[in-house]
Amino acid sequence: MELRRSSLNLIVIGGSAGALDPLRRILSRMPADLPAAILIVIHIPPDSKGLYAALCAGPLPIERVRDGMQMMPGHVYIAPPDAHLLVMDDHLRLGHGPRENLSRPAIDPLFRSAALAAGPRTIAVILSGWLDDGVSGLVAVKRCLGLALVQSPEDAEASDMPRAACDAVAPDGIGAPEALADAILERLALIEGDGGLQRAPPPADLVVEVDIALGGRSNSLVIGKLGAPSLLTCPDCGGVLSTVTRASPEPAAAGCQEPERYRCQTGHAFTDATLLERKEGAVDEALRVALRILEERATLIDRMRRDAEQGGRGGMGEIYRQRARLYRDQAEVLRRAILDKIVEPAVPVLPDKSGL
Repeated sequence: MELRRSSLNLIVIGGSAGALDPLRRILSRMPADLPAAILIVIHIPPDSKGLYAALCAGPLPIERVRDGMQMMPGHVYIAPPDAHLLVMDDHLRLGHGPRENLSRPAIDPLFRSAALAAGPRTIAVILSGWLDDGVSGLVAVKRCLGLALVQSPEDAEASDMPRAACDAVAPDGIGAPEALADAILERLALIEGDGGLQRAPPPADLVVEVDIALGGRSNSLVIGKLGAPSLLTCPDCGGVLSTVTRASPEPAAAGCQEPERYRCQTGHAFTDATLLERKEGAVDEALRVALRILEERATLIDRMRRDAEQGGRGGMGEIYRQRARLYRDQAEVLRRAILDKIVEPAVPVLPDKSGL
């Protein structure tokens, strides 16, 4: 993939459950002459009325991204469904690469591509949400000398994502949405007043991962550039997962500790948290399938018992009775395991408290 720089200041924002209200509060404080483009990935249906109501809270025009469209300062761009939102120079691309962290669009690819394109002109914001999508991307922003802001976990409706970001990154700011908005404007004022911003060399691993999100080639040779095969398998395609090697932190990213991550040769990407969530779902599904099979076996054996008894084969009928009882006992064990198993949904969507 050819690396192309952007001349624009970029504000990239990611979140999921509970992110609408803080998003509205941030956008409402942005001026109409904002010298930056705002790019947003939120893990809720893109046609959600609440999402558009939140985006309309400020004075900035909103646009649904089309592949190849040019960015303009003072505009808000929202990712469409089922495509990664990526930055290439001053244009936006829609990538149809594999899902990352159970999502497409995912936050990590947007943050990585913005970091590569704009470097120190990138301001990344993590809002309320479940699991930890966006954390790896936030580390990428720090590696490329950008600004990392995180909603305070205590202020977030769903604290997983902000808490994971604070654990992995030394954020440049943690606070309520209003404080984050002020930090954004302060950074933009600093950028606009300094024409000689230092840029970091583009990390090669980020270029590879952005190309995969765009839909570029993903095979053993490509994934081999990112890490080594593990003993784990991809829950989406069954392929071998490689453990992504944590990059040696650049000076700007000192103190950052990226979460353990995995990629298969198809390109599906997971953190520890999202992989565990996906595996838990697979276990639950397998238990339910096994329960159904045992119950069907018990039903069939019961029919065979009745036929044997009606045919005067009482001994065989008793054998069938015992087998049916065994299957039902096994089914009951599985049923209790399923009922006792606490499995949170992979990407839970909570009611937004903003009333939007």
